[in-house]
Amino acid sequence: MLKRRIKHSLYIGLMKLVAGLGPGSSHRAFVGRGSSRELCNHILRTGARKVLIVTDKPLRELGVVDQAIAALLASDVEVSFYDGVLPDPTFDQVAQGVRVARATGAEVILAIGGGSSIDAAKIIAASATSTESPKDWVGFGKVKHEILKLYVMPTTSGTGSEATIGAVISDSGTHLKSIISGATLLPRATALDPDLMVGLPPHITAATGMDALTHAIEAYIGVWERGTRLEDARIGVKLVFDNLAAAYRDGSNLEARAGMAMGAYYAGLAINQVNVGNVHAIAHQLGGKYGIPHGLANALVLPHVLEFCHDEAKPRLAELAVLTGLGASGENESQLAHKFTQAVKDLRTEVGIPDHSGKLQPQDFDAIAELAMAEGDGYPVPRLLDKASILSILGRIAG
Repeated sequence: MLKRRIKHSLYIGLMKLVAGLGPGSSHRAFVGRGSSRELCNHILRTGARKVLIVTDKPLRELGVVDQAIAALLASDVEVSFYDGVLPDPTFDQVAQGVRVARATGAEVILAIGGGSSIDAAKIIAASATSTESPKDWVGFGKVKHEILKLYVMPTTSGTGSEATIGAVISDSGTHLKSIISGATLLPRATALDPDLMVGLPPHITAATGMDALTHAIEAYIGVWERGTRLEDARIGVKLVFDNLAAAYRDGSNLEARAGMAMGAYYAGLAINQVNVGNVHAIAHQLGGKYGIPHGLANALVLPHVLEFCHDEAKPRLAELAVLTGLGASGENESQLAHKFTQAVKDLRTEVGIPDHSGKLQPQDFDAIAELAMAEGDGYPVPRLLDKASILSILGRIAG
């Protein structure tokens, strides 16, 4: 463990150095009802003539995509579609999208959908202007070339991918998830339009909302002091606590939908500065091994990780307890931290997410733990995972 801690410290130091040397990024957000039209008009003002929409088939069939791009369809630009994105997009799906982008001569890519569509669009935009394999970009800062202009319209409030420089792509053979991250992958603009989110089913609203909460919390309790991560993370946590249950109960509640859209966005801004943490290190393995949706996997793991790093993250967790009205400043930090962890559990229950999954199989736990430790060592976490603790967490999740 001592060697891992030293290696972890050196790695985080190097990550800080590399991040500081990276290029600046330009990003804007159009917010509120009708912002999807504003983004389309912005794209038109750039002079784009050929736009590729990257999305999934259900959104096209439901009419959400046509609703989102009404301004483009009413113009004289050439609009093409790639709707082959599935949950946990693969390198094969990216390759299919690249073929469409090149065949249609796309100048701009507009992603419409959840994190899967946005992540796939990022790597399609990068691959369309390169002869390199995207598998060679796994890691940080390896996409150095100019990509196709990329814009996004999230239809869920969870991943925050609309505000980040990262994308998660899976290998269709091994099912392992790879993270590709770099400044060039940041979308040029996003539209946070609650009108595109009203049809989101309750169970997806719940899972994606817990994903956003996980991002905000992990950014807040991490050990990398950078930029506005604390302010952004606090806003993200508060907005999710204030709006998730309401959006879950009534999907047509536009105020709650708008609040969740902003909460996920701020959480995305936070992790874009300092990355995620141990919850993701474990949840990624559950998604890859069992196909558990990412937000649901995060929701299963989050309270256990907060308990695991209680002592190290206690001051930050206590601050979040005060922020969410669970106590007052000056109260016992440990008690406040426990109150916040319990509130996370209570919110998870309120939005219908169970505390266990029957998909987990004990014979897989050893391999999952090894992968989770290896991934967690690359995050600025307050406490490094150890195998015994991961095995205990997996056992409790498996019920």
